[in-house]
Amino acid sequence: MSNPILKLIAQRIALGLLLLLAVSVLIFAGTQILPGDVAQSILGQSATPQALANLRESLGLNDPAYIRYFRWLGGVLTGDLGTALSSRQDIAASIGPRLWNTLFLAFWAAVVSVPLAILLGLLAVRYRNGFIDKTISGLALASTSLPEFFVGYLLVYFFAVKWQIFPGISTVYDGMPFLERMKAIALPATALTLVVLAHMMRMTRAAILNVMQSAYIETAELKGLSPFDIIRKHAFPNAIAPIINVVMLNLAFLIVGVVVIEVIFVYPGMGQYLVDHVAKRDVPVVQAVGLIFAAVYVALNMVADIAAIIANPRLRHPK
Repeated sequence: MSNPILKLIAQRIALGLLLLLAVSVLIFAGTQILPGDVAQSILGQSATPQALANLRESLGLNDPAYIRYFRWLGGVLTGDLGTALSSRQDIAASIGPRLWNTLFLAFWAAVVSVPLAILLGLLAVRYRNGFIDKTISGLALASTSLPEFFVGYLLVYFFAVKWQIFPGISTVYDGMPFLERMKAIALPATALTLVVLAHMMRMTRAAILNVMQSAYIETAELKGLSPFDIIRKHAFPNAIAPIINVVMLNLAFLIVGVVVIEVIFVYPGMGQYLVDHVAKRDVPVVQAVGLIFAAVYVALNMVADIAAIIANPRLRHPK
């Protein structure tokens, strides 16, 4: 691998780490300006002023904000996410199984949506401006226009309430048989697939059509290659960089944007965990989950940038 590629990759990694540091500051600042009193929410309205003062002191709430931030950041860097205020449980231990549930849900949604989006994008380009292209594009536009909570409730109504094919509440637990787990996540995974599928398909189509205007595509046509071979062998490989970016962005959304879907289906993942503790004003949990979501989003974007750099032939074969 040449030096220009290594330099650009190092720059992207450094930029990602700086961005994550900036996000950690924003997360900490955002949780500090939330209305209400943490000590009051823990002890309740009947707590005495002395009890509230003692709890604030024990939690370090009387320290300046910058000291509390560096204390929290130092704990995160050493793997200590703190203790939940509402349950007094270790946050890292509580997040572990929920993070696995969210990744499991996002993984199966990606397994379906990514290949299907690329295939539909290729078909739309192959039959561009025809009936197939217009049908696929129309359905994609309609899917994009529907918010995920509406899609989720539609799936619950038809497949759980009316036809009773899949459960409306996605209950999973440790040791659950694989097929039962797949049946439990069928509806939330379908909702996530429909949410990201249309965007990936449209961007795949746009990226390939942009390449189709190149001179070497016209040369391939003059050689007598079939339209599908031109798309498969010439257009698609040269459009892979923007397609990778779109796929990675949507994979990041699958993990970070699951909050609404998990709440609708009462799925025990990170999103449901976050919503439950926002209601309790459990600041350490909100900070930890927010930082994990941010780290996943930044990491996947960084992978997309690095993949696009490596896929660039001008960097792989410098003059």
